[in-house]
Amino acid sequence: MMERTSQKTAFVNLMVLLVAAVAAFAVARYAGSLGGQVAVAFLGLGILTATVSWFQMRLEERERLEKLEFDELTRAGGSATIFNTQESETFPAQHSREQFEKWFVPGFSFVLLLLQGAGAWFLQEWVKREPALIHNSFVAISLLGIIALGLFLLGKYSANLARLQKERLLRPSAGYMLLSAYALAAVIGGIVAYEAGFPNVERIVAFALCALLAVFAVENLLALILEIYRPRVKGKLERVLYESRLVGLLGQPEGLFTTAAHALDYQFGFKVSETWFYKFLEKRIVWLLAGQFLILLFSTCFVFINAGEEGLLERFGKPVALGKTIGHGFHLKLPWPVDRVHRFRTQEIRSFYIGFVHDENDATKKPDDNVVLWTVSHYKQEFNLLVASREPLTDTNNASVGKKSPPVNLLSVSIPVQYQITNLHAWAYNHVNPDKVLEAIGTREVVRYLVSADLQELMSTARFPAAEELRRRIQEEANRLQLGVQLVFLGLQDVHPPVQVAESYEEVVGALQKREANLLSAEEHKIQTNTLAVAEATKRKRAAEADRKRLETTARARAANFTNQIPAFAAAPTVYAMRSYLDTLSRGGADARKIIVAKTNAQDVIMLNLEEKFDSELLKLSVPTLPAPKVSK
Repeated sequence: MMERTSQKTAFVNLMVLLVAAVAAFAVARYAGSLGGQVAVAFLGLGILTATVSWFQMRLEERERLEKLEFDELTRAGGSATIFNTQESETFPAQHSREQFEKWFVPGFSFVLLLLQGAGAWFLQEWVKREPALIHNSFVAISLLGIIALGLFLLGKYSANLARLQKERLLRPSAGYMLLSAYALAAVIGGIVAYEAGFPNVERIVAFALCALLAVFAVENLLALILEIYRPRVKGKLERVLYESRLVGLLGQPEGLFTTAAHALDYQFGFKVSETWFYKFLEKRIVWLLAGQFLILLFSTCFVFINAGEEGLLERFGKPVALGKTIGHGFHLKLPWPVDRVHRFRTQEIRSFYIGFVHDENDATKKPDDNVVLWTVSHYKQEFNLLVASREPLTDTNNASVGKKSPPVNLLSVSIPVQYQITNLHAWAYNHVNPDKVLEAIGTREVVRYLVSADLQELMSTARFPAAEELRRRIQEEANRLQLGVQLVFLGLQDVHPPVQVAESYEEVVGALQKREANLLSAEEHKIQTNTLAVAEATKRKRAAEADRKRLETTARARAANFTNQIPAFAAAPTVYAMRSYLDTLSRGGADARKIIVAKTNAQDVIMLNLEEKFDSELLKLSVPTLPAPKVSK
């Protein structure tokens, strides 16, 4: 009779799990609850487990009836081995049960492992992609509450029945029913938090359920590995392989006290579980935990805002005083979750980057390495942006050249942007992710500006004006969207061609610079040559003019002198001739050495300076005697 009751209970558990899974999935799908749809996976695993355990209970019931029939035949005086049959033929139900436990149960446990692991992976990926938008929440809370209550009552009854009748095959389905009830209760809590203004709680519940599935998969894997090395004793009932201890512990947490009591009794060698302290702890554990929870809840009434921070006070998810913030210092508020304070570092200079991904953990660059090369990537990842070029289209044969789009180039630009929060309420409440919105605005304005800028100017002289223009555009757009921020700095740095083509670009730039150098050198040579030629021509021209003037002046002077000499000669020819002779002699001997030997009546005394050598012939010179001048009558 007890076995039939267990079988009926197992079958009822299977049907209830099936109906609850369909109903919970329909309600969760209707309400858009991510956690509710993930919780259906536990109901699905419970259905599979309940089906296998119910089938295994039927096999054991057939084996029990077979043994009863065999015992009746033995007591009646018959011989069960009259035909010398094998044991497998004598007890076919026992053989079927043994084959089932030997082959099907491990295979089913392995399939259960695959389902748990795959479910945990795909469900968490699905939760990441799906938006958490819940509607008709009150209907979902009511229906899911009814389903959870039914699962809890029937699961509690099945767990107690399995404990009293020591029915091991009834425990797996009972554990999954209780666990599913708790999972649905957590989902209901997430929906309530969503309505209270905490939309992320429902998604967190979904991720927690996915993580729990992954933990069950790990436990199942360890159980399969340990099953290989487990010693087997014939006739001893072992724990069902597909029964999860974690599911049983989470479904029946009160069993943890029993396990702890047995462990303490074994460890200390006496009945620790019968001492007054243990009994007091067992009876008052709920009140102790509740007291700790109240103390923890009371501690949330105190808030301390650090220097440089401002806080926003929310009550049931809505701002208490719009436009006002909480300054630094100590403050009081209502306990969580009634009041919540969100802290923001309003005095902090925040930053984001456009055009590259900055790796904070990159330790490959040395602190003293200040060399920046175009051919080497400067950051973890750099993006290529389109930049226009003002080079004219020189195809004069095509009339439609003027209608073509201007040529564009790819350019890597590193743009750090620094900003500060000036309006905290606008920053916190006008947009869900204001930092991402500001970064998107910055990226859009940079792309718009670069497609209208010139490549050569942007890489040389237009960096500072471009940075100021970009800062102005981003600030205007941020003000229009009411982000509540002030841009402090925007800089254009590391403006260079993409790393892949930087070497070729350097070669082109080098060729252009070499061409400019050659042109400037030729211009220098032209200027130098032309200037020297003009100077030489001017010099020769001025020298010719000077010669002309000198010759003309000399000729005029000689002519005037000749004209003036005629009267002088006519007046005194002898004097004129002597004066001319002496004048010529003085001019001719101006640079010659002169030795004068005078004729007197005294004896000649010759004084010679032996430091200089004189030609002896000079001493033999005779002094000419001038003729006496004639006196005209």
